[in-house]
Amino acid sequence: MKVGIIQQANTGDHATNIAKLEQSIRTCAAQGAELVVLQELHNGLYFCQTEDTQYFDQAEPIPGPSTEQFGALGKALGIVLVLSLFEKRAPGLYHNTAVVIEKDGTIAGRYRKMHIPDDPAYYEKFYFTPGDLGFEPIDTSVGRLGVLVCWDQWYPEAARLMAMRGAELLIYPTAIGWENSDTEEEKERQWNAWMTVQRGHAVANGLPVVTVNRVGHEPDPSGQTQGIRFWGKSFVAGPQGELLTILSPDAEELQVIDIDKSRSEQVRRWWPFFRDRRIDAFEGLTARYLE
Repeated sequence: MKVGIIQQANTGDHATNIAKLEQSIRTCAAQGAELVVLQELHNGLYFCQTEDTQYFDQAEPIPGPSTEQFGALGKALGIVLVLSLFEKRAPGLYHNTAVVIEKDGTIAGRYRKMHIPDDPAYYEKFYFTPGDLGFEPIDTSVGRLGVLVCWDQWYPEAARLMAMRGAELLIYPTAIGWENSDTEEEKERQWNAWMTVQRGHAVANGLPVVTVNRVGHEPDPSGQTQGIRFWGKSFVAGPQGELLTILSPDAEELQVIDIDKSRSEQVRRWWPFFRDRRIDAFEGLTARYLE
């Protein structure tokens, strides 16, 4: 399967951002992509640096304008798309939602981000209600996609449950970067941890992982911090954690990567982690903490 990944730097102009995405999607399709994955909250800036009720005006229903626009594009190109949207579910009820568009332009399914951070410059709990759709893969014409979102990528349980439900691919639309006051050593530790944990999900579950991050600097509207420099480095790893590609740390970029889904079967025969799981001894995993 050919997978296109698009790493983009955004501005506050949604129309311009979407136009750039559309052109990049067309380029990926022209290079043979059957599936194209976009970054987290790809239509605009990462607004969660501050807590401001005006940003709720950016949310939209699903189905809605973005699913219609990208659905029409996906249908025209005959490709599957993974979108990341600010969903308005009801008055006062909002989610950070990934939507998978089938190649006929219809909605194949959606995933609402389950793990919601609340850290300096990432005040997502102010905006997003935790997801209530569980960890359910989405069936498409290109395979069964285990779509998760950003902060979910730190949780092995999320990846495992997607794998246990038959996901053939783990996909993470992402918006992560550095607060500019961090030291260079701390920045390096953060980035290495981010990549290591996701490659670990690939290894532990015998599945490819596709992670698409945004790139560029976005200022803090409040002026309390120096903003976020998103570190890019979108990547694809194979089922043994091997890096198939990694994009630039500081530039917009797209790439189409060949993923051999059949390798997962072979890798799981070599490394039968699912066979050897001690499910009789894992009941503690549902506790918050074990004293």
